[in-house]
Amino acid sequence: MSLSLSQWLELLESRHSKSIDLGLERSLEVWQRMGSPRPASRIITVAGTNGKGSTVAYLCSMLQGLGRSFGSYTTPHLLHYNERIQINGVCADDRQLVSAFEKVEAARERTSLTYFEFGTLAAFSIMAEKTLDFAVLEVGLGGRLDAVNILDADCTVITPVGLDHQEYLGVDRESIGREKAGIIRRHIPLVCGEPDPPDSVLAVAERAQAPIFRLGREFDARQLGQSVCFKKGEISWTLPVPLMAGRHQVNNMATAVAALLELEPDFTTERGSLVSSLESVTVNGRMQQLSRHPQVLIDVGHNPLAASVIAQAITASLQENPGRRCRCVIGMLGDKDATGVAKILGPVISNWCCAGLQGCLLYTS
Repeated sequence: MSLSLSQWLELLESRHSKSIDLGLERSLEVWQRMGSPRPASRIITVAGTNGKGSTVAYLCSMLQGLGRSFGSYTTPHLLHYNERIQINGVCADDRQLVSAFEKVEAARERTSLTYFEFGTLAAFSIMAEKTLDFAVLEVGLGGRLDAVNILDADCTVITPVGLDHQEYLGVDRESIGREKAGIIRRHIPLVCGEPDPPDSVLAVAERAQAPIFRLGREFDARQLGQSVCFKKGEISWTLPVPLMAGRHQVNNMATAVAALLELEPDFTTERGSLVSSLESVTVNGRMQQLSRHPQVLIDVGHNPLAASVIAQAITASLQENPGRRCRCVIGMLGDKDATGVAKILGPVISNWCCAGLQGCLLYTS
């Protein structure tokens, strides 16, 4: 009797001895038994501490605007597991997921897979059936030992690196950067969403002879009024201001544009389609506006680096509206640095309310 999607997910949540068990051996072994399905002709792998989901969204929107077929894999999901795997912007349905899970299960034999590893292999299987032009894959945790990293990318992206998941990745930015740098491949371009990534990232790129492109150095983007000036080499384009609030979204958008142009320079001939595709990009849970009166924003940020960009966005909003206040309802898991987040947000928050597992809600009034 075939299991439903909810039954599969319940089974996967309880099957492996650890919810997080980093390593490539298990995933690689099962993937090879599945016939080594490659999700697309060209792969972009995105790692980093913050900004991965938004960067993936910008990349996918551009590919859709350019008329290319693509798949995306992101984690975690907000409401439904199906959100994790999308084909041309459409979530995989229950039938596709169940079929892919059955294929992974048939190849698994006695190999035990984590919830994430099982889902990652299912994503590869679903995409491989579609003969896609591009796959945009978000690393779940770290990079070097993440299941996504069993595949060699044609372009790698590392968004800003900060402190998070220290129990798995290391206690400082250099250690964490070294884990993120595990996605780097020899001679394959690396695009970094910050001007000064950890030295450990630069060292890995140098050893791999990977061309590196850093925001604020090899490419740049600056908001000038109601537009964004993007520059990379001889390219100088005017881009739309992101719909999502915050300076960091300008950076995420620019990082995505730089990555796509590095992977496929010929896209410069389709500038109009590429630029227009950026006008309406949004990602649920990233400074998402739920109400205007009063203004209610929700953000899934859960570490100090995320708190910094949220604080910047709130500061800009308060400066535009003197006299307004910002109250924060915050809910975080026990393994997160709630104190560090609160310390950074503190100067712009007038009142606090601690909540359970309902997300982080910010509102001004």
